[in-house]
Amino acid sequence: MSGHSKWHNIRLRKGAQDARRGNLFTKLAKEIIMAARAGGGNPDNNLRLRLAVQRARENSMPNDNIKRSIQRGTGEIEGAMYDEVTYEGYGPGGSAVLVECATDNKNRTVANIRNIFTKNGGRMGESGSVAYRFHPVGLITVDRTAVTEDELFALVTEAGAEDLRSDETHWEVVTQPEDFGAVRQAIEEANIPIATAENVMEPADTVQLDAKDGALMLRLMERLEDDEDVQHVYANYDIPDEVLEGLANS
Repeated sequence: MSGHSKWHNIRLRKGAQDARRGNLFTKLAKEIIMAARAGGGNPDNNLRLRLAVQRARENSMPNDNIKRSIQRGTGEIEGAMYDEVTYEGYGPGGSAVLVECATDNKNRTVANIRNIFTKNGGRMGESGSVAYRFHPVGLITVDRTAVTEDELFALVTEAGAEDLRSDETHWEVVTQPEDFGAVRQAIEEANIPIATAENVMEPADTVQLDAKDGALMLRLMERLEDDEDVQHVYANYDIPDEVLEGLANS
């Protein structure tokens, strides 16, 4: 399983999102603002905004917060405007890391990201140094107990999905970004509960890490995601399941 998926699953098990709900709401609001700024404030005509609003609602973000974020993005009300910027770097063991940010102060953000890399076993890279090792996909996860593999496979392939994978607890439906909305809609219309649904950057190759580098990698990922300007972090590490479980329980 990819580094992104393993990191996602370990966050869920440790309850990191609930522990940092205020930080999560800030990130969700920024995504709504940027989506509305780029494509307008009507979710019916702006897929990015529709997905951002859906994710905000799934995480219990109040409707008033969602409305204000849309209005900030369209300029109806005043508020900070954010630039999207991606930083690239290397984690422990030579792993590749992409850090997607939304910031109103690029100088502050790049200094913070460089500091996090340096203090947690990594280093910043030049633009283009690792981005080529990732590609965009849609990723939808469904609890394995909610539907059989055959039923889900038939449904999502008909809707345009590219692949169906699994781990010990979830099915992972992989799509091309342009097919993400249609596949998600097909799953919802079949009344199959969706655990998570998002567009992500998936690694084309992985770097195997041992326990020492694995612990450093997970700490680097956590520190990056804790930064207020960071929206998403992707990495191409692979940690053996037995090592990962030990780190998750430590």
